[in-house]
Amino acid sequence: MAQVKSEAEDKGVAAVSRALSLLAAFREDDYSLTLTELSIRTGLYKSTASRLIDTLIREEYLYRISDGSYQLGARPIRLSAIFQRQLRTSEYVPPFLRRIVELLGESASFYIPQNDGRLCLHRVNASNQVIVDSVREGDWLPLEGGATGTILLAFRGEEGAETAAVRERMWAATFGGAHPEMAAVAVPVFGAQQALLGALSVSGPRYRLEARGAEALYPTLLQCGSELTALLGGDATVFARSLARR
Repeated sequence: MAQVKSEAEDKGVAAVSRALSLLAAFREDDYSLTLTELSIRTGLYKSTASRLIDTLIREEYLYRISDGSYQLGARPIRLSAIFQRQLRTSEYVPPFLRRIVELLGESASFYIPQNDGRLCLHRVNASNQVIVDSVREGDWLPLEGGATGTILLAFRGEEGAETAAVRERMWAATFGGAHPEMAAVAVPVFGAQQALLGALSVSGPRYRLEARGAEALYPTLLQCGSELTALLGGDATVFARSLARR
């Protein structure tokens, strides 16, 4: 009896997974998708996809338009609105900062744009270091000079060769930028509709970070930026090329 129940549960989980794959098949530039396109993108047989689509339509996750193709329905939009209302960076960001500190051994921060500058919204200090940069949550700094400021400038569309290079590689580093004795490396974090939410950074005394080099630091930040972006509703694929180059 237990084995029969387990097999039924496994089939139920598999059906849910297949149904979710149909929803995940839609991309930002899709107006609608046909049954054939959904079948190809998910790898499901048309008959299987069709049965699941009927259920998704009844539950308002999909909508069949006049030409017979399918669009996302009203239910995902309502869920997205709930997600946005519930979104609190205090629930998502600090675990990533602690992970950066653990992996890199230096302090980590999350900055957001505010009043033509940058605000340190979340901060985790490296407990294993006697000397750290004196940044606290709530500190406001200008955009110019620091790695997080460079990220915020670059991804709000600032013109120039330096910001264009930052947008291409997805990370920025400054050694002696905001302060002559300090250094930092930073990456962007995006949210819904690929809005720039802020910048993740690792920072510390210039002599320590220069000895390691930005190349030893930015891969961890890129990975954390990618995962955090995905959690916050952004498109994490923008990090793929930079992650592949690391």
